[in-house]
Amino acid sequence: MTATPPDTDALLSVRGLGISLHGLPVVRRLSFDVRAREVLAVVGESGAGKSLTARALLGTAPRGARVTGSVRLRRAPGSYDELVGAPAPVLAALRGRRTALVPQDALSALSPVHPVGDQLAAAVRSVARVSRTEARARAVAALDRVGIADAARKARAYPHEYSGGMRQRAVIAMATINEPDLLIADEPTTALDPDLQEQVLRVLGEQREAVGAALVLVTHDLEAVRHHADRMLVMYAGRQAEQGPARRVLTRPAAPYTAGLLASLPPVETGGHGGRRRLPTIPGAPPAFDRLPPGCAFAPRCPLADERCRREEPGPRAIGDGHEVSCHRWEDVPHPATELFLERSV
Repeated sequence: MTATPPDTDALLSVRGLGISLHGLPVVRRLSFDVRAREVLAVVGESGAGKSLTARALLGTAPRGARVTGSVRLRRAPGSYDELVGAPAPVLAALRGRRTALVPQDALSALSPVHPVGDQLAAAVRSVARVSRTEARARAVAALDRVGIADAARKARAYPHEYSGGMRQRAVIAMATINEPDLLIADEPTTALDPDLQEQVLRVLGEQREAVGAALVLVTHDLEAVRHHADRMLVMYAGRQAEQGPARRVLTRPAAPYTAGLLASLPPVETGGHGGRRRLPTIPGAPPAFDRLPPGCAFAPRCPLADERCRREEPGPRAIGDGHEVSCHRWEDVPHPATELFLERSV
């Protein structure tokens, strides 16, 4: 069975995305769609290829990378711009105007030698012919919209004078100030405490709604996915393990890898002996990209793996309701699927 065909209503359509670094394949045959105003969460362990995929979507893959396949951004109904292979000036013109990044490290994303407001105003003037006064007013308004108090004064401050949470709000303001069609947020809450994480995700969601953008949220935080995503894509070793509506994947995962990730989540409410139970874990570690096993890359860690899994790489198959899985044994995954890994908790 083949994967779901391209979504004709997609704002972003990715087909057969491949990324090699210095000749070594890292991301392989990745396909997904994102509709306007939709939130797609891309999840998986560190090293799964999530951030590299995000950079390829923006046309900012690192030096030495070769990107193949198709990444198409809708310009108008029935009309798309192909980003893979597009000239650098074309890609640069899209960034900030139609696509924008909310980076992992806000401090390094902001210039330390210019006031924050000046940086936002420069972002405005890079895409619109407006006066410095108008650009400055838009910068202050953008800071105010993301909840930075006394925005006119804070616009004159430098990044080091902002707290971590304020810096992250500032980069959200910068990403959304020109009302792009597509936002890419790459681990936007890294190094923030849980309360600040939720605040930043809420602000990001509010600004996404305000400008009508789609959002690709790269994260390892499944709780963030539960509360903020419409759809999710689970990656393992540079390949798709599973994708589909977030609620369906989180409650009825079809890939053993997804089940393992969910099993490792602390229960929302614990009491009695349940609060002291050791959480299940997935045994082993993800393989290095230059030492991928034959067949399914997850087979060495999977409790359901058989000889076919170790010999034949599974391709994505549609299993209903926009849900896809890359697994030979998906029909044998129990429900609740986390039972696959529960015996490892004792």
